[in-house]
Amino acid sequence: MTAQGPLLRALAERIRGLRTRHGLSLQELADRSNLSRRFLVEIEGGRANPSIARLACLADALRVPLGELCDLPTGPRYPQRIALLGLRGAGKSTLGPRLAERLEIPFHELDRLLEASAGMSTAEIFELEGAAGYLEREARALEEWLARHGSGVLALPGGFVEHEQAYRRLRDTCTTVWLQATPEEHWDRVLAQGDTRPMDGDHRAMPRLRGLLERREKAYTLATVHLSTSGRDPDACVEALRDTLARAEDA
Repeated sequence: MTAQGPLLRALAERIRGLRTRHGLSLQELADRSNLSRRFLVEIEGGRANPSIARLACLADALRVPLGELCDLPTGPRYPQRIALLGLRGAGKSTLGPRLAERLEIPFHELDRLLEASAGMSTAEIFELEGAAGYLEREARALEEWLARHGSGVLALPGGFVEHEQAYRRLRDTCTTVWLQATPEEHWDRVLAQGDTRPMDGDHRAMPRLRGLLERREKAYTLATVHLSTSGRDPDACVEALRDTLARAEDA
C-alpha cells in the first residue's frame, strides 16, 4: 500500500466533512473556490492529488487555515476511525471504551450524540418527528462526528445498518467492525445489564430477536471486520480486535 492512497482518502474525508458542515453543495464549493465541480468530485473520491495552490483555494472557500486542511494522519489507517456494529448486547458499549483507551483515541456512541444534539431522547424524537425525522438526525449526527474526528471509536445503534445511505457513508469513512454473538448471548448480556425489557412477559421475544438478527445479517456482513465475541471476556475481545485490525491493514 502506498502512502499516497491513504493520504488522498484522508484529504477527501476532510474536505467532504467541512463542506457538509458548512451546508455547501459541490457546485457551491466549486463557485467559491473557482475550481470545477468535476475536479471536486475527483478530490472527494480520493482520486485527485491537488496542488498546494488549489488546496489554498479550497481552504479559503471552506474558511479554515490551509494548515488545518492539510493536517492529515500519516500513520496506519486502522486506529483512525473504527465503527462498531451489532445488535444490543453485542458488546459495543463495553469493548468500545476499552479499545479506544488502548489506541489512545476518543470513544463515542452515536445515539448519545444524536440525543445531545436534539435535546431529547430517541423515544421523543420518534414520537415527535417519526422514523424519517430520526433517520435524518442520525445521518446528520454521523456527519458531525466525521467532521470533528479524524480518529475515534464510534458505537452505532443496532438498526443503523438498515439506514442504507448512512451505512454506505459509514463504510466509506471508517473501518467497520461487526461484533458477532448468538441470539442467546445477546439476550443474556442485555439481561445481565439489568434490562428486563426484552422478555417483559412476551413469549415471542426470543423468536423476534432471532428474526431481527437474521434480517440484519446480510447488512452486517458488509463490515470490514467480523469478530466473534462468543466465549471471550472483554479484554480478550479487545486484544483479538486489535490483532484483526492490524492484519486487515497489512493485507
